[in-house]
Amino acid sequence: MKKFQQLNYQRPDFKLFEANFNHALNEFEYASSAGEQTLAFKMINEIRSHFETMMNIVSVKHSINIADKFFEVEQEFFDEHEPAYRGLVHKFYEALICAKYRDSLQEIYGKQLFTIAELTIKTFHESILEYLQKENQLCTDYQKIIASAKIKYNGKVMNLSELNAIKLSTDRNIRREVSYLVDGYYEKHQDEFNNIYDQLVKTRHTIALKLGYKNFVQLGYARMLRSDYDSKMVANYRDKIFSEIVPIVNDLKIEQQKRLGLCDFYSYDEAMDFADGNPKPLGNAAWIVEQAKTMFKELNKEVGDFFEFMTKYELLDLETKPNKAGGGYCTFFSELKAPFIFSNFNGTSHDIDVLTHESGHAFQGYSSRYWNIEEYYFPTYEACEIHSMSMEFLCWPWMKLFFGEDANRYQNAHMQHSISFLPYGVSVDEFQEWVYENPNASITERNNQWRLIEKKYLPYRKYDNNAYLENGGFWHRQSHIFKTPFYYIDYTLAQVCAFQFWKRSNANRVDAMKDYIRLCKAGGSKSFLELVALANLKSPFEKGTVEEITAEINDWLQQNKIRNKVTAEV
Repeated sequence: MKKFQQLNYQRPDFKLFEANFNHALNEFEYASSAGEQTLAFKMINEIRSHFETMMNIVSVKHSINIADKFFEVEQEFFDEHEPAYRGLVHKFYEALICAKYRDSLQEIYGKQLFTIAELTIKTFHESILEYLQKENQLCTDYQKIIASAKIKYNGKVMNLSELNAIKLSTDRNIRREVSYLVDGYYEKHQDEFNNIYDQLVKTRHTIALKLGYKNFVQLGYARMLRSDYDSKMVANYRDKIFSEIVPIVNDLKIEQQKRLGLCDFYSYDEAMDFADGNPKPLGNAAWIVEQAKTMFKELNKEVGDFFEFMTKYELLDLETKPNKAGGGYCTFFSELKAPFIFSNFNGTSHDIDVLTHESGHAFQGYSSRYWNIEEYYFPTYEACEIHSMSMEFLCWPWMKLFFGEDANRYQNAHMQHSISFLPYGVSVDEFQEWVYENPNASITERNNQWRLIEKKYLPYRKYDNNAYLENGGFWHRQSHIFKTPFYYIDYTLAQVCAFQFWKRSNANRVDAMKDYIRLCKAGGSKSFLELVALANLKSPFEKGTVEEITAEINDWLQQNKIRNKVTAEV
């Protein structure tokens, strides 16, 4: 295998690809034996693997530099042709469900493939092709606005990730000033964001109606391949987070305000854990990677071998730079059997969060590479996030490598951030459900609803007279709302599972790692709740699960209170 920068990319000839796909599909449908059908199945997966690998290479290259004209054009090509590709896969799924030798295929690959096929069939028809293309283009338009941010501060032009690092200054005036600059960028583009999202909502609602759904909610769940829970179960789970977690987080924020020595507490103070400054990694990106090699090697041999593979073939792009898309993610080049990690390091503790998080995703993809089937390289999203969020906690014993004497303070802050995330995560989900149940709501009604939900789950949040945020503009910066509808409750479900891995690793690290690796190797071969059971975890929907984890975390936080190194100044 070549290093990432040396990988060959060639735009697929879509007509030739389509012809080859249909030929393989014909072989599949008219196979005269189970063996022939299995060979045709493998042929289809090989054809798909090449197309998806080229598509993912383009996505990564475009993310790394949205100003690169070549890959901008290539991204446009895939935005246009991905829906047609999805249509071909839809035809394959129809044939798969009716396969003459289905029992043989199911014996080899398991029932989850057929569940995925049945759900996916409900999400596509040729009549929606142009709407899917429009949806892709609108999501790309949103990403361009975020990635093209160039904001002048202190004589230097910065992007959003660089400014977010400065927002952690111990000088409150600087935090306030930089927050206003970031908020100002979103406010300046709010009409564009609102217009893009309004078109997305109406486009998705139209797609849902054409496919026979009442609205996009059920279609959104089908797109997310949720087979063993529904929106009612999620609503009950959100209620549980509201009753059990919101009061705890509210108390934590009161303690945080006292720790910071502040008379009032605003949104730009929330990320500041200690008056004397949050823990920071003791070196740059290259140094962090070297420490991570040691950490992963000592954590587990298989994890260590995986990270050596990632660094050897330069399958990480970690540092923030001009024209780079925001956020962090992990993707997979199936033809190469290789994951890729994308991030925006900015010199804060978030660098370690994102490295351990995305490494959890990547290790799972690396562990599942032997499946040789697109549907199984990654599981459904909520299961995916178990691997990533659990890895964050499994790496805790090695935090001294990155933070030195601040390791305990990092762990304390990380735990508080993790539990504080749950109310925000469910608020994003509740907002999206309301939006798609009310697709004709005005932009003002939509923003007002966000602010109502925000006040419900984040009662401590105050915006210091920032009219844009007070009027419900914060959601504009949550890319999942635009790009992957209903992908957010997944993080909270996985967080509850990750807390269980944290608890179990404290009691018996060896057994916890065995279950974690078994989970990773299963890839997407089972549904969410089946994977939870495979890992010997309790379902987040099960009565008592949230309460049990809440009690454990509360005890830990009380026993591990970390104070400022110096006296806080108001």
